[in-house]
Amino acid sequence: MNTFGKKALTRLVLAVSALSCSVAYAAAGGTIADIKARGQLTVGTEAAYEPYEFVQNDKIVGYGKDILDHMVAKLGVKLNQLNQPLQGLLPGVLARKFDFVATSVGITKERAQKVAFTEPVGEVRSMLVVKKSNTAIQSGADIAGKIVGTQMGSLAQPEIQKYSQQLEKEGKKGYADLKLFQSYPDVSVALVNGTIDVGVLPSNVLALEMKQKPDAYRVVGQVGERRLLAWVTNPKDKEIRAFINQTLDDMRSDGTLAKLQEKWFGETMDLPTKDYLPAGAL
Repeated sequence: MNTFGKKALTRLVLAVSALSCSVAYAAAGGTIADIKARGQLTVGTEAAYEPYEFVQNDKIVGYGKDILDHMVAKLGVKLNQLNQPLQGLLPGVLARKFDFVATSVGITKERAQKVAFTEPVGEVRSMLVVKKSNTAIQSGADIAGKIVGTQMGSLAQPEIQKYSQQLEKEGKKGYADLKLFQSYPDVSVALVNGTIDVGVLPSNVLALEMKQKPDAYRVVGQVGERRLLAWVTNPKDKEIRAFINQTLDDMRSDGTLAKLQEKWFGETMDLPTKDYLPAGAL
């Protein structure tokens, strides 16, 4: 190939590369106008957190899905909801694989310094659970020396790790082992089959589990404080974040949000609309 041909080929490769980058960038994120131009809202969700978001009859349903349906109707676009593990959602929104994360992510100082949280959509508490037939564990103090399990990357993980350190400071044993699972349903299965002695489950998931299986579990305590849950956007996509917050405010004002909470939780939630982010949050 002559020099002219090589230069032409190089220009073609660079042009295709630039076009590919442009298309990848346009796949998600940006502005509300970008979403409308695409005719599609793409969100990342871990649909394993009932009743916030879960799979039923091969479809994602739940409290969050109902809010999303309201948003796409407002935008006049279609919804493309991607079901992915929690561990990949925050890196995904930063890489603009989707417009935002529409799953209930706990607001923490560490996360808030990397991604942009919306107004809270819910709340959760981390509960210590054993099989109902387990009479050896009656309180949180009794889990010393036991095998404990929770979801990897969840709000519960650092809380249960801190509790182990607290037990050791009190002169007691830490855990025999801390097993981390990909999802909360996996934690429930491990608890039932005896792979773990104690499961750490979010209060909303546990409430449904106990309703469906009243003779399976027993609560022995709580670790940490109430945590607020919110959706997540790329810090650069300020207009998308503002749109979500404004929509939540409108749904709160006209009573739609309260109706959805009653539908999915059996009660309404007292969620803050300001001063909910930790210091240094984006």
